[in-house]
Amino acid sequence: MAETVKKKVIFSGIQPTGVFTLGNYLGALQNWVKLQDEYRCVYSVVDLHSLTVRQDPKQLRANSLNSLALLLACGIDPEKSVLFLQSHAYTHTELAWVLDCYIPFGELSRMTQFKDKSQRHPENINAGLFNYPALMAADILAYNADLVPVGVDQKQHLELTRNVAARFNGIYGDTFVVPEPYIPKEGGKIMSLADPTKKMSKSDDNPKAFISILDTPETVVKKIKSAVTDSEAEVAYREGKDGVNNLLTIYSVCSGVSIAEAEREFASAGYGDFKLAVAEAVNARLRPVREEYARLIEDKAYLTQCCRQGAERALAISSRILTKVYKKVGLVAK
Repeated sequence: MAETVKKKVIFSGIQPTGVFTLGNYLGALQNWVKLQDEYRCVYSVVDLHSLTVRQDPKQLRANSLNSLALLLACGIDPEKSVLFLQSHAYTHTELAWVLDCYIPFGELSRMTQFKDKSQRHPENINAGLFNYPALMAADILAYNADLVPVGVDQKQHLELTRNVAARFNGIYGDTFVVPEPYIPKEGGKIMSLADPTKKMSKSDDNPKAFISILDTPETVVKKIKSAVTDSEAEVAYREGKDGVNNLLTIYSVCSGVSIAEAEREFASAGYGDFKLAVAEAVNARLRPVREEYARLIEDKAYLTQCCRQGAERALAISSRILTKVYKKVGLVAK
């Protein structure tokens, strides 16, 4: 009998700092769903990371449960994947402290996200913001993740995670899996509707710049109608047409047709008809997610059960790795 190949582990997390955008869904979450059949997936609502920026406590609690419900609605299966709230697994913060002691100050000070967020929130440049990459490294290494889906803005943090894992292994012997970046095979990078040179973000000050998964169909139509294009009135994907390129990408991913096919489909159409078609494709793609979310968010007992069971599964894995790390560095066993 052939030996069963052990599935590789994937870890990914998302902050509960607002309703996920169309960009989150098309660029990441739909791939998370597909990965469940091929990998052992660990998915976390990383609520502790959100504390680097001041949060309204009541809103954060609501956002955390809403985020969990949205992940379920998008297709994350809590039987296939480990799905949990980061703050429910104490192992992350304990491991982060150990890792902090093996990351040179200079490495943390070079993190571009720390510099960017410090500029955006000069009134609250806190130590948590500075140490954020150590907690992110702990999130990943606590599960010996082989692969981590990363965007451009997280590559530097993953590189730091790889460095500290290799450094720790070099001192104490084989302890951590050194994770590799996972580049999704499908899904386009979705840009801001208001400024298509920037990535779509739920933290954008301009609500017309992004589409939330839970936006009403009417709101989606309005936002896409107001999306930035150009004065050429030609639906074509090429350099210098960032707004149209973005809408073509959205249409392609939502409808399942290639960009070349979409160009042919709208070759004689004006931007008005094209935008309406994009909005219809987005609404068709998001409708089942919205409907499932509406059902789940009313079932608080089920969401609480998912939180509890997810935390138990997360702790069962990460506590073994934390115990191994504590032993390696010389801490007395409990």
